[in-house]
Formats: sequence, C-alpha cells, structure tokens
Amino acid sequence: EFLPDWVIHCAAERRPDVADKNPEAAEALNAQVPNTLGQLSATYGFFLFYISTDYVFDGTKPPYEVNDTPNPVNFYGRTKRQGEVALESIEGPGQRVIVRVPVLYGPAKKNSDTAINILLDVVQDQSGKTYKMDHYATRYPTNTLDIAAFFHRLAAKFPAESCSVPIPSIIHYSSSEPFTKYEICLIFAKILGVGHEHIVPDSEEPKGEAAATRPKDCHLSTKVIEDTLKMDVRSRGFEDYWRGVIGKGEVEADVVY
Repeated sequence: EFLPDWVIHCAAERRPDVADKNPEAAEALNAQVPNTLGQLSATYGFFLFYISTDYVFDGTKPPYEVNDTPNPVNFYGRTKRQGEVALESIEGPGQRVIVRVPVLYGPAKKNSDTAINILLDVVQDQSGKTYKMDHYATRYPTNTLDIAAFFHRLAAKFPAESCSVPIPSIIHYSSSEPFTKYEICLIFAKILGVGHEHIVPDSEEPKGEAAATRPKDCHLSTKVIEDTLKMDVRSRGFEDYWRGVIGKGEVEADVVY
C-alpha cells in the first residue's frame, strides 16, 4: 500500500571492529539488505539511495573519483562494496544510486553513535587515564545535517514524478576539511577549555594487520555533484559547528540535541 518515490538506505554496521567480530550480521545488513531494497526498487519503480563509505577505497591515491576502482582493505569496506555491487547488477524501473560519504558527525542520541562525537568523551575524561590517538590517517568528517540538506535539494532538483534525466549512479559527498583524530581532539579540548595531555598522538604508519584496517587518506572527490549535477557541496565548518553546539551548553556526557 505504501509506494514511496524515494528510499534512502542509511542503516549499516559502521563499526569495523564490530563487523569483524560478527561478520554474518554485518554482511547481512551491509550487503544483503541493499540487494533486497534494490530488487524492490526495480519492482516498484522508486529511487533508492544507498549510503556507502569512503572505505571502499584503500587510501593510497586520493582524491577518489566515482569511477576509480574500489579496493577495500578491511571487512567493513568489503561488505559495503558488496552492497554496491549488488545494486549495480540490478536492472529495471526506478533508479539505484550509491552515495559514498566519509566519517560522519552531528546530532546523535549518544556520543558512541559516531566515531567523531565519541572523541568528546575522550577529551572530557580528565580522570588521569591516557589515550593513544590516531595521528596517521586523514579523515574528512562530514555533518549529517549537510547530507540531509543535500538530499532535500536533490529531491527538489530531480522530482521522482517528473524526472526525465537520470541521476548519476554514484555520487560522492564529503567535506573538504582534513583532520586526524588527534587533531579533532585538540579542537574539542580548545573549545571545552580543558587539557589534552592525556591524549597521546600516534603518528606511526601501521604495520602488519593494522595496515589493512587504517587507510591513510580516502578523500572523496565531489566533482559529480559540482560538475554533473551543477550543485554546491555545502559543508559547514567543523570547528564552527562544535563551537555553536558546545557554546549552548549541550555537551555533557553525551551530545543530545
């Protein structure tokens, strides 16, 4: 009875360590569910947008264009790539679009819901505990509010009921601000006005198995949005956003807003 025009598939097992510990569940959610939704899209003719990840790339040759060859180096990335491949193989009515994004932050019920927000807990832990923090891999944290706004603008530009021009099958959306996790911690410490001596930077290139789980730089090129869709990539400043949030007194043990 419910016939949507658009479906945005956001659900995923996004935690690489959890995916490694429970591979069957991760593969079901990250690969099999997109396939099922893709089949439904072809049956009922709706637009399906699959939120994928920059971790389908190995991080050795950034920035990555949408047609660059994926080479995921960890199990999480491989499951997300499986979801992409499933959608790419489906033919029929409707459209199936892969939207790759980097690490995300923004409104969350608890800080542990995102790999960025959780760093607030690390910075605020002034108990004397020491944390070793990644200062090797470059990330491009992107706000979920910006991604939501992009979809709103995309829907206005390409309404499903009258869209005669196909949307590109792969889109990259990313902020352009580069940070390591250690640098993010320094920003949080500055805004919060607390010390960061308990956070130790780890700048060493990972070796052995660790090298396969920490791509150095998976920066996504946003040329398709800018050149093909003729749209702006509107990404709010990372530090400005958090100054606004923290300045309102909304950061306690968890960020809830």
